[in-house]
Amino acid sequence: MDSFEVIEPQQFVNKLNNKELGDAVIIDVREPMEWNYYHLDEATLIPMNTIPARMSELPDDKTVYIVCAHGVRSANVCYYLRQQGFDNVVNVEGGMAAVAMLRGFQYD
Repeated sequence: MDSFEVIEPQQFVNKLNNKELGDAVIIDVREPMEWNYYHLDEATLIPMNTIPARMSELPDDKTVYIVCAHGVRSANVCYYLRQQGFDNVVNVEGGMAAVAMLRGFQYD
C-alpha cells in the first residue's frame, strides 16, 4: 500500500523534453536556497518540511512527480504521501543532480 513508482532520471527528462507529462505536477521538495541554485521551470517549490501543512496544494487526481537533490528526500515524501492516500506519486530517482547533469548543468 505504501509503495510508489520510481522513474529513472533519463526517462523523466525525456518525458519533460517531449512534453509527455500531460497534466502531471512536479513538486520540488528542496529548500529555497537549493531551488534558487537550479530548478525546473515546470516545478513548484514545496520544501519537504512544509508538505504536511501544504497538502491541500497537491492534486489527488493527477500524477505528482516528486524531486529533490538526489532522490532521498523525495522518496520520503512519496512514502508519506502514499500513507496520506495519494495514489499517483512518482519519485524522480537521482533527483535534480541527475536531471541537471542530463540537461548539461553541473549541479554539484
